[in-house]
Amino acid sequence: MASMLVHAFRNVPTSVSWAAKLNARLLSSVPHTQPQAQSTSKKTLAKPGLRNVVLVEGVRIPFLMSGTTGLLTRTSIPKAEVDHIVFGTVIQEVKTSNVAREASLGAGFSDKTPSHTVTMACISSNQAMTTAIGLIASGQCETVIAGGVEFMSDVPIRHSRKMRKTLLSLTRAKTMGQRLSLLGKIRPDYFAPELPAVAEFSTSETMGHSADRLAAAFGVSRAEQDEFALRSHVLAKKAETEKLLKDVIPFKVPGRHTVTKDNGIRPSSVEQMGKLKPAFIKPHGTITAANASFLTDGASAVLIMSEDKALAMGYKPLAYLRDFVYVSQDPKDQLLLGPTYATPKVLEKAGLALEDIDVFEFHEAFAAQILSNMKAMDSDWFAKTYMGRKSRVGVPKMDKFNCWGGSLSLGHPFGATGCRLVTTAAHRLIKGGGQYALVAACAAGGQGHGMIVETYPQQ
Repeated sequence: MASMLVHAFRNVPTSVSWAAKLNARLLSSVPHTQPQAQSTSKKTLAKPGLRNVVLVEGVRIPFLMSGTTGLLTRTSIPKAEVDHIVFGTVIQEVKTSNVAREASLGAGFSDKTPSHTVTMACISSNQAMTTAIGLIASGQCETVIAGGVEFMSDVPIRHSRKMRKTLLSLTRAKTMGQRLSLLGKIRPDYFAPELPAVAEFSTSETMGHSADRLAAAFGVSRAEQDEFALRSHVLAKKAETEKLLKDVIPFKVPGRHTVTKDNGIRPSSVEQMGKLKPAFIKPHGTITAANASFLTDGASAVLIMSEDKALAMGYKPLAYLRDFVYVSQDPKDQLLLGPTYATPKVLEKAGLALEDIDVFEFHEAFAAQILSNMKAMDSDWFAKTYMGRKSRVGVPKMDKFNCWGGSLSLGHPFGATGCRLVTTAAHRLIKGGGQYALVAACAAGGQGHGMIVETYPQQ
């Protein structure tokens, strides 16, 4: 194992899962921010009597296609200043079910620092961040590290239920005869493994199948999906080349080389993408490996503080974290429409209109999901029939939308994507001189999230 990894994990118990190790590496420091240009200020969303909560900085390791390599990174705030740690994850390892706690201990934080783990499918790290906001806004904490992690290259695989039942019975057997009797009942089918579920428990349908049906319902063609997916890869490649993805931190692969960038960015052509066969509904489906986000390893972390505490410590925050909402709808026919429902609610809560938003960062689970949301948001009929609204939500302008790529190209480690969205939104606001960003995402179970990010003025 490379010396950098040994140094990073020397205090991590050998039983700690890779997910905990990835988080531990992320928690070991928080990067210092750099001065940014002053943006043209509109009205602020600060609320009298309420504490301002700021995003000081966000980091992530390069997002990697599952099965390609390993992960770690670094950060840098005095550990004693951190009041609480909260991380999101989806595919949990039994040995480290509270991965935030194991990671914080492994990273050298005091055992007096409370740490807990949340899960809310693809918006798990969104939940981690809003939990941090709540802790700070209520006065419980001044400084919280939030984030998320997913390690799809080594997911826990269980024995079959029959085998589990037999093994548990063996532990309770008191005589050799009882043990031999139980062992004699084992049949070949007992050895069939149970992989982590990729289907909705409530509907038994995979998200890919839902995306295919959603595309059919909204009339989203295969060509439209491939074109949008290509856009994501082209924009991500451009952002990478221009060094705009400032949250990415290099890491040393155990026994190999240092990885410095995401490895799923692969601009192709519509012609090449068109040759791929449907992945879910065969042979007539439109979702393929090229227009869907891929299984990804990755971890992300953000340092969230009260504004007063951040300034007292000499930090220059990236952005204010303002209003947010969670939504939930039919998990069968509207599984992926979280952004459609969350966008108008968070705008109304903040007292903003769609036109006030300078930056949109939406999670790209599938190209079909993004395009279906666009069509739903642009439909008076959908708004009246399903949302109880008098008129359509409206559609973001594409020159403001996911301009540095998205999950289709950068990857989607389930528990880590939310922090990437918020950090990217903050950096895009600073780069473009905008004031408000809207982050939105769908999640399994028919849920969704929306948040307003406001750029932080620099003196």
